[in-house]
Amino acid sequence: MSDLPEPRTAAQSGRNWRDLRARLLSAAVLVPLAGVCIWLGGPVYGAMVTLAAVGMAWEAGRMFGLAPRSWRGWLYLAWPAVAVLAAWRGEWTAALGLACAAFIFGPWLWMAMVWIVWASVALLWLRLQTQPAIASVVFVIVAVIASDSGAYLAGRLFGGPKLAPRISPAKTWSGSAGGLVCAAVAGALVAWSTRGGGDEVVSAVLHGAGVGGLLGIGAQSGDLAESAIKRRCGVKDSSALIPGHGGLLDRFDGLLVAAPLAAALSLLAPASAFWYAGAAGAWSALTR
Repeated sequence: MSDLPEPRTAAQSGRNWRDLRARLLSAAVLVPLAGVCIWLGGPVYGAMVTLAAVGMAWEAGRMFGLAPRSWRGWLYLAWPAVAVLAAWRGEWTAALGLACAAFIFGPWLWMAMVWIVWASVALLWLRLQTQPAIASVVFVIVAVIASDSGAYLAGRLFGGPKLAPRISPAKTWSGSAGGLVCAAVAGALVAWSTRGGGDEVVSAVLHGAGVGGLLGIGAQSGDLAESAIKRRCGVKDSSALIPGHGGLLDRFDGLLVAAPLAAALSLLAPASAFWYAGAAGAWSALTR
């Protein structure tokens, strides 16, 4: 009898797509809900960001063995809510500082809290302190979703060499490339659709594509970092809150890096959309 492996059957090949239906159904619920909250802004948007931050803190505590019903567990859940409230009141430095003060929970829980709070504060900053406010948040979210979706589809269609087999065996170089291309295209489309009357089409598209690709790199970095943390903790998913995706951290890991990156870019382009940030804006921010 031959030792060669049998050809993969159609059913076996389809296993790579077994979670696609659940992913699409979850997205069909989450995307419109998030879109409404972003559009309305105000307390509705703030409540969405707060709930997401508390939920991610719960998942982080769960992964690192923090007893949820202990006083430390309750304090850990309250920590991001207080930080988001401080940012909502305009105390941006205090909110970021509160995240850094979470070292009292230990190194791993502290690292998770910094990650969660800084991203949550960045999402508030983009909605409340930048122009165009709604488009700034949409740009980040669309770029991250495009990166995730492009990587998922390209990786399963083309396969090939693994990107980081010791961290996340399912990720491939083809998936990474597909994700970056999709993030760049998504950024170009958002920038083109929201350009002002005096903005040139080519300039908007090029800036959008460049920053979209940059956010795609950030999103993939966040994805790999969370995969490494889950591998250390010995868990497959951060939780089972979102069918087809796992938990909030599984769904928003890329956003946790992309949002602070976009907020930082907005500081370099105070008079325009953050995707127009450049060397001139950086020099202006440093010298003013």
